[in-house]
Amino acid sequence: MSSTGGLSRRRGGGGGSGDGEDSTYNSSSGHTGGLNGRSNLQRRSSTDSKIASDPRDLQMEDENKTQPKLTLMEEVLLLGLKDKQGYLSFWNDNISYTLRGCILMELAFRNRIAMVKDPNRRRYALADRYIEVVSEKLTGEVLLDEAMKMINSTQERMSVGQWIDLMSGETWNVMKIGYQLKQVRERLAKGLVDKGVLRTEKRNFLIFDMATHPVTDSAVKEEVVKRTCTTLISKSNGSSTSLTERESPVAFQQLRTIAMVCAAYAGNVLENALVYLNHELRERAYTKVDELLNDYSTFPFGSSASKSEVAGRELQMEVVAAVLNVFTRMDSII
Repeated sequence: MSSTGGLSRRRGGGGGSGDGEDSTYNSSSGHTGGLNGRSNLQRRSSTDSKIASDPRDLQMEDENKTQPKLTLMEEVLLLGLKDKQGYLSFWNDNISYTLRGCILMELAFRNRIAMVKDPNRRRYALADRYIEVVSEKLTGEVLLDEAMKMINSTQERMSVGQWIDLMSGETWNVMKIGYQLKQVRERLAKGLVDKGVLRTEKRNFLIFDMATHPVTDSAVKEEVVKRTCTTLISKSNGSSTSLTERESPVAFQQLRTIAMVCAAYAGNVLENALVYLNHELRERAYTKVDELLNDYSTFPFGSSASKSEVAGRELQMEVVAAVLNVFTRMDSII
């Protein structure tokens, strides 16, 4: 019936005979009738027509509203980069291992992986508990999706510690060497270039040329540095979020910041954020990050944790705690 009505209006507007509203064409000028016909058609199409949409796209849009612009890995890498030179310190041996741990934490924050729900898991250390993929929905971040597919494709369940080792290439098992994630730092830097935070240049280092990525949008890095310093020099015990952060729609904003700060500490890049602080504040910051790492490398989290943020996501947050527990064993913070 809807299509028939639409066709009759079009005929009336074009000069044919019709009933009802379309008869106005015959009693007045054709120009006026044409306008009436088109306006009626527009009103009808605006109320009756339906636009097809994929529910998965709508879900992705809703999820994107609660995700930060930068991933944990990108924030840690950004803290380690020299602003003008565009490269990391050549003497930093911990950053690569730390970035793999950040990948697991980011997947947990995005509800893609979680601890295997087994009551017997508490008999084992956090880092030795098995993880699994709980949602196969893609994140849109290439490294995260690659890691998630890799974890999901294995028949053998493996722990947080094992996955960080495998993705870092630290294994003697030649059958599992394929699990290594390669060129993570370079791929993260290119992702930041795509997001407009960095740019790509070529720099000559005596006998070879190397791509470097100086900072283009300094405001983004300044925000990360400011958030890091605010978290560490605040006198409150761990829940040092500004009003802007509390009003932010980003999921797990406070926990994400604490995880990022602890990862930066383990990756030997935290000092780059604290360089502008005086000696007393810097000492307070290092004391605070030690406290945070101790509180959040166990599960349930320590007294400084926000219980409301963890509620309903215990198995995912247990993965975050396990990664931070692995970080406590690294040479940089022992």
